[in-house]
Amino acid sequence: MFDPKKLEQVAKQIQDAMPKPVKDLGNDVEQKVRQVIQAQLGKLDVVTREEFDVQTQVLLRTRQKLTELEQKLAAFEVKLNADDNNKA
Repeated sequence: MFDPKKLEQVAKQIQDAMPKPVKDLGNDVEQKVRQVIQAQLGKLDVVTREEFDVQTQVLLRTRQKLTELEQKLAAFEVKLNADDNNKA
């Protein structure tokens, strides 16, 4: 869901900003920071760009179908009204 490279980049920036004694605690710090960031990002209600683009295409196709159905319905209503007028 999230770009692992971006996540790694943010984690590295945070680690680089830490004082040297903290850095010396080992690679565990980087892993913990990654876990915390991933957990916080996981709480956000977001979708990937790919998911967004797919849903946009679905919406466009649905809108097109709706427009076609509205046009067909309007044509049927015209025909129905014409048939009713011919019977009267």
